[in-house]
Amino acid sequence: MLLRSLAALLGGVLLALAFEPVGLAVLIPLSVAVLVCCVHGQPARRAWLPTLLFGGAFCFVLMFWMRSVGPDAWLSLAALETAFFAPLGAALAWLMRLRWWPLWTACAWVGVETIRGGWPVGGMPWGRLSYAVAGTPWAEALPWLGFSGVSLLLAVSGTMLGWLVLGGWRRPRAALLALAAVLVPVTAAAVATYSTEPAGRTTVAVVQGNLPGTGNDLVAVHRDVTRNQVEATVALADRVSSGEVAAPDFVIWPENSTAVDPFLDPEANRGILEAVGAVGVPVLVGGIVDAPDQDEVLNQGIVWDPTTGGGDRYTKRHPVPFGEYIPWRDTVFKGNFGKLRLIPRDMAQGTRREPLRIGGVLVADAICFDVAYDDGIHDQVARGGQLLTVQTSNASFMGTSQIEQQFEITRLRAMETGRYVAVAAVNGVSGIIDPDGQVLESAGARTQQVLVREVGLRAGLTPAVRMGSWPGRVCLALALVALLFSARRPRRAATRRTAEQAGDTTPEPARDAAGNPA
Repeated sequence: MLLRSLAALLGGVLLALAFEPVGLAVLIPLSVAVLVCCVHGQPARRAWLPTLLFGGAFCFVLMFWMRSVGPDAWLSLAALETAFFAPLGAALAWLMRLRWWPLWTACAWVGVETIRGGWPVGGMPWGRLSYAVAGTPWAEALPWLGFSGVSLLLAVSGTMLGWLVLGGWRRPRAALLALAAVLVPVTAAAVATYSTEPAGRTTVAVVQGNLPGTGNDLVAVHRDVTRNQVEATVALADRVSSGEVAAPDFVIWPENSTAVDPFLDPEANRGILEAVGAVGVPVLVGGIVDAPDQDEVLNQGIVWDPTTGGGDRYTKRHPVPFGEYIPWRDTVFKGNFGKLRLIPRDMAQGTRREPLRIGGVLVADAICFDVAYDDGIHDQVARGGQLLTVQTSNASFMGTSQIEQQFEITRLRAMETGRYVAVAAVNGVSGIIDPDGQVLESAGARTQQVLVREVGLRAGLTPAVRMGSWPGRVCLALALVALLFSARRPRRAATRRTAEQAGDTTPEPARDAAGNPA
């Protein structure tokens, strides 16, 4: 068991290295295969341990960036996500009793991804297998299959590799069939690319104002942050007047452009009015707004029109647990120990499903970690969103891998939805991405820069958006049904033993690692 545990730890680290900043996506099938081999032959009462160790190595390495919020926040979030791997291990042990177990175990992996992406406290999908495939052939399947479907392809690749190592290589025909099952969907997606319908063009301006000082303590310099956004926007207006750049149809500011309520704070309000008045077009302002409940705040994207002022708003749907709010504050974490004391008010969750209308364009907005969740973006795109915007701060994570990981997810989200994406960050990385996931414009970290570019608007829905969350739910349902069948096998074995004792001595045929007759 010691060797299995050590191998599981190594497999978890390998899976974390598949994500940015290392970005070796080829390690995904290898790491899943390592886990399968560690669990093979173990009863469920023991299989949970190597799987838990695998999950711990993966989550604590992948989410190491959370230490910038605080060691306690990192430990709390990573431990919560690791806990999902214990029941996964037991499920894998049961499912490996069945024929075609590489498929059922892959469905179980995606089923667990689906659960932890939405539960508890809103879930945390960070670390889905499909979030590491930017720039690989697997990414081409995103418009067709969505993130859960691509995760299934990756998981099946890993479980099939494990099956081969455990003896499947002795059956060449079955091995070739398995290889075709893995390669054909990816090849077909690469050949039959999916494109959404053109719906006009618009010119956007992305303003990255930058932070003074170390660049990772936005709250301490929030007045300077707002001032930088204002000055960069006014400078943009001067460049437009001189003919140096094209006039934008609207401007995008990042999350936390103002860390105080711009409707109540006179200084923030004056700065926004100055910037909007100078540029003469709507500005999507990222602001922290007081909630009706005095113990809560709202993280919003606010459409600030030069004529009518602040109006239409999108509220962040998925605040980060232990980063922007404290789950179970009144019970488990009563007293707010450690750096959790720095979160005096919880960030309330938004519920908006319709896109914003900015300068005549329907915009599906996402604020920072929202980009990792399917529901908010799918809802807005399905209701007419023609362009995606991502407003992010990331200042707390400067110098960590969180920035690269989030930007990779954003590139993949463009491919999944078939939309252009405009990303506005306070001090990096801002950019404009096309529906193929290519970065057309970018502003480096710790710089003040304004990106102006004409982009295409898109209509129509990719199959991935049409299916929504159903691929993940179907995988979960298939895994549960397979578990029920697996639970019946010991009873059938007991029945056979009873029959043999009564005189029927016909032995059960030998089976290979996949549960098929040898």
